[in-house]
Amino acid sequence: MVCRVLLVLLLSLGVSVPSGRSQSSSQDAFIIQYLERRLVQVEERLGQCEQRTVSLSQRTYELSSEVRGCVSRLSALRSEVSSQADGVSARVERLERELEYLENRFPVQSQVEVEAALLEEQIRAAELELQGAWDRDRGRGRGRGRDRAEHDCGAVLDQIRSVKIVKKAGDAQGCWFKDPTAGSSKVYLLSGVQNDTVLEFDSLQSFVEQGGSPGARQLQLPAHWQGSGHTVHNGFLYFHKADTHNQILKVDLLNRTVVDSTLVPGAGRLPVYSLNPDTYLDLSVDQLGLWVVHADPDYGGNLVLTKLDTGTLAVDFSWDTQCRSQDAEGAFLICGTLYVVYSSRYGGRASIQCVYDVHDSVHSVDGPVRFFPKRFSSHSSLRFHPEDQDLYAWDDGYQTIYRVETVQTQRVPVD
Repeated sequence: MVCRVLLVLLLSLGVSVPSGRSQSSSQDAFIIQYLERRLVQVEERLGQCEQRTVSLSQRTYELSSEVRGCVSRLSALRSEVSSQADGVSARVERLERELEYLENRFPVQSQVEVEAALLEEQIRAAELELQGAWDRDRGRGRGRGRDRAEHDCGAVLDQIRSVKIVKKAGDAQGCWFKDPTAGSSKVYLLSGVQNDTVLEFDSLQSFVEQGGSPGARQLQLPAHWQGSGHTVHNGFLYFHKADTHNQILKVDLLNRTVVDSTLVPGAGRLPVYSLNPDTYLDLSVDQLGLWVVHADPDYGGNLVLTKLDTGTLAVDFSWDTQCRSQDAEGAFLICGTLYVVYSSRYGGRASIQCVYDVHDSVHSVDGPVRFFPKRFSSHSSLRFHPEDQDLYAWDDGYQTIYRVETVQTQRVPVD
């Protein structure tokens, strides 16, 4: 409106100026009316444009509200889908364990027939070899009663049924176990990868109730240990001495004195398990006696299993296994059979992927891969107790027990 008034004033001024070329007053009035009509049309169009702009702004606001609502609903749906995916993952893991159990309990008939035929053949070969050995021994005036008694141990791992978290004590890495000596109920806890203090408990119940060092007997060792590969048998602690490549000490826990020591040939140059880099020697006791496991770089980094005499620590025999140390986190023995546990640096379920039997009657291909139940991080030690059929594990500072099932099989005696 202001523009129109200004234009009319300018035109009026222009008309009032005297000029020899001025037109008649009627022509001036017509021009003014024309311009006024055009200005009115422009104003109307501007008004319409303003209305459309307001309508578009309102529509944009409504659309923005709808988009925010959709985003909120999508977030809720994503949370629901994620929750359902976690549930499906848990059900799938349970189904895997059930399928593994069924496969172990009910093998296919063809496998049963093949295994039965193979077993019969092995029995015949063993009988012939044993008869020849007896003949040779009688000729030399030497018996084989002790060897035969050792080979009578025929337990092999069937499955790992369940896990029980006993408690959380000590460092992230360590070792704990129950004394495998018959009739003993003592439990030992060795926390850390370099230490010289052992905590001794009268029983597992005592360990659960007392828990920390104030309620336990503290045994000061004459030297520090290295790693988490220790074991106890008949009141003696066997461990890798710190700051040595391959020296094993045998310490009497009653008076904390060194009874004997030995050097393991070829050991100490490589961690026994790549996922447990502080342990170079892993000692275990099973039904057959004392064992030590180490990795040999001259053998491609594969594991070497050595049988030691519990009294003198002399090397009885060594076996080069096909089990690799790469991606391994621990191992345990049952009746002279080494079960190696593998995992990943990025987490996941641990599983037994390699089995080595010194009697050559159990092989990795004999059964499916056996998975462990879920755990916190990574096993720094695994110790099997033959009498209780339990596997004592140290998992990121948590002391856990796995319930283990074994089955009996006939062993083939070996020299």
